[in-house]
Amino acid sequence: MGVVVLVLWLFLFASSVHLSQGISHEIHLLRPRHGSGGHHVPGFSCLSWRLGVETHNIIEWSTVPQACESYVGHYMLGRQYRKDSGMVVFEALAYAQGLNPAGDGKDIWVFDVDETSLSNLPYFAKAWIRVVEALNLTQANSWVYEGKAPAQPESLKLYKKLLSLGIKVVFITGRSEALRNVTTENLHNAGFHTWEKLNLRGSSDTGTAVVYKSNARKKLEKSGYRIVGNIGDQWSDILGTNVGNRTFKLPNPIYCQLMNSRSRISYI
Repeated sequence: MGVVVLVLWLFLFASSVHLSQGISHEIHLLRPRHGSGGHHVPGFSCLSWRLGVETHNIIEWSTVPQACESYVGHYMLGRQYRKDSGMVVFEALAYAQGLNPAGDGKDIWVFDVDETSLSNLPYFAKAWIRVVEALNLTQANSWVYEGKAPAQPESLKLYKKLLSLGIKVVFITGRSEALRNVTTENLHNAGFHTWEKLNLRGSSDTGTAVVYKSNARKKLEKSGYRIVGNIGDQWSDILGTNVGNRTFKLPNPIYCQLMNSRSRISYI
């Protein structure tokens, strides 16, 4: 009897925690997809492939394996991606709440923009880009210039909490300087109403994304800022130098495909 009561109590406790977090299973109402994977692929584990990509063990690939198109599509547009993002932010929140900001306005948290602060999933959902093929760069750039990307909901939650703790936010994005106005408006409309700095990539910012973002963070620290946290969806967001006291990696199994198009696409 005692065991039954304990199991029931644990079930109710887990349910209450889940509800209190307020995490919706649908990441966007535009085209919600349920489940974390598509059909079974005999002899090939798409889950293992995704893990290899997320851990940066599989690199220099240009498209998602055709056998995994359904799996990756369902993951990105379904509940598991939201849950995985929620777990990352849960840990980031726990870390942030344990900090003791100096109160001098110099404690900052670095955010990437695309697929970290803003979500381009409505674009993928609407056009349902075949991730096993090359991106339609014209369509992708047109979407960026529309400035309609919604907030990544878990990151917005972190952003609001950081502000309440007295930690300022700095955005460092690979978007070009030409996109400053549309990016500023998009961030405002998505719920990011204030920040300390918005760093975009200028014509003089040569080199890889790792080099560019490392240099941007180095300049911040030389200006007296303390990077207490850093969050992004790509390894290039959190690798290199001056990465901050702690880094957090959001899931994104298609980022490498986007990175391979970086020189021709505006929002990476």
